[in-house]
Amino acid sequence: MSHVDGVDDGVGYGVSGRSDRGAGVLGGSHDGFGVVGMSGNWAGLYCNSSYDYAAVLNGKVKITGNLEKAGGSFKIDHPLDPANKYLCHSFVESPDMKNVYDGVVVLDGKGEAEIELPDWFGILNKDFRYQITAIGAPGPNLYIAEEISEANTKYSSSKSSSNKNKNNRFRIAGGNSGMKVSWQVTGIRKDPWANANRIEVEEDKPTKERGYYLHPELYGQPEENGISHLLFPKDGREEVARAAHK
Repeated sequence: MSHVDGVDDGVGYGVSGRSDRGAGVLGGSHDGFGVVGMSGNWAGLYCNSSYDYAAVLNGKVKITGNLEKAGGSFKIDHPLDPANKYLCHSFVESPDMKNVYDGVVVLDGKGEAEIELPDWFGILNKDFRYQITAIGAPGPNLYIAEEISEANTKYSSSKSSSNKNKNNRFRIAGGNSGMKVSWQVTGIRKDPWANANRIEVEEDKPTKERGYYLHPELYGQPEENGISHLLFPKDGREEVARAAHK
């Protein structure tokens, strides 16, 4: 049972909370959801901060849909000075739903090697691209002697003898015996979720969002031209502030 229920049938807010120091809204549960937000027209939960993080999630985060972001990074205690520094790396971005696989292999007596990938590789990926680099000595004649075959079987969670260990290997040739080779292969996801949710690389802004910017200050635009003001207008922010100080 809910301790607090908030419902709005108009264009306002079911629950609003604001705090200058602590938590605007705090929810907790031992075996359910601490806070649940639902919307039939926009966002189930909207968080905004002019100063620091709009949200801090301490623990694992699960997202079942697509994640949209302007950028991304990891931030950890710096391995060389963990007490005083952070180390940050940016995510690798691509217009495709691209997967990257790599490794190092030593060529056999014929100057060849077969790279075997997991048995689900060909069912998950398509449109393969390759890179191979000799390590320790030139390898001008290295080449992909046999490509990964495109899997034509339908995606299935079951493993059958007809598709097991197919569509998951390629062969390198043209090197010298004992040569070490670094390899990389990329593929584009083709699983059912990816096929149903392809990323639209370029899209027109909806009519109501035209003239508004995700980051207006970067384009010399006033703050009022930001998308956040469209989603959470000034009168809404003032309403939240009044409710919080009652």
